[in-house]
Amino acid sequence: MVSTEAARMTVGVLGNIVALFLFLSPVPTFVQIWKKGSVEHYSPAPYLATLVNCMVWTFYSLPMVHPHSTLVLTIDGAGIAIELTYLIIFFIFSDRKKRLKFLLGLLIELIFISVLTSLVLTLTHSHKERSLIVGIIGILFGIMMYASPLVVMKMVLTTRSVEYMPFFLSFTGFLSGLTWSTYALIQFDLFILVPSVVGVVFSMAQLILYATFYKSTKRQIAEREGKTGQMDLLELVVNEEESKKVGSGAP
Repeated sequence: MVSTEAARMTVGVLGNIVALFLFLSPVPTFVQIWKKGSVEHYSPAPYLATLVNCMVWTFYSLPMVHPHSTLVLTIDGAGIAIELTYLIIFFIFSDRKKRLKFLLGLLIELIFISVLTSLVLTLTHSHKERSLIVGIIGILFGIMMYASPLVVMKMVLTTRSVEYMPFFLSFTGFLSGLTWSTYALIQFDLFILVPSVVGVVFSMAQLILYATFYKSTKRQIAEREGKTGQMDLLELVVNEEESKKVGSGAP
């Protein structure tokens, strides 16, 4: 019979793998941003929310706060590095207005984490107290991370297009929430369970939206590309006519 600890370890390792795919799922989006040289209508909100969430949970999983949380520490530490990479790319290809908003958001997050760390380690002196405080904050930021795509979901409902709501981010978010919910239930941890369940709900809502507007998105893209093709053809015809006039000496 598999022990509770072994089962939790197995699910935790699986959770690390799934969460890693979650963190890496926006890579195609940022490759596209890099190629186009613009962030277009993409928002930094999900990546800022994920960054602060990872920082809070990394703090939660440290031995001086919540011992025996190595699997939480490893994946959230990796998440910090990955999200910072995305945000650097976002900063490079944003316009001045978006850069200022982005920098303000990042500065607020860094100040918050610094103050939280200092206060918790200075004013509390037991694992139970530290876990309680950081765990409650972790719940709030975990919910915020999973709810951050609501901005994009609103745009999807308005435009009837999922072009700027990456499918794999929603899909891996659903799997990650499901896996970490299981992890938290094996050896009950309310602080991990609550945001994970919320993640399942929000990610499912995104997947439903994706399925609902997938066809209309394809149609909009095809129509846009068709118009672009017509414009290019018209420009080519005009250029040919101009060349003929120049060659014939016509006024």
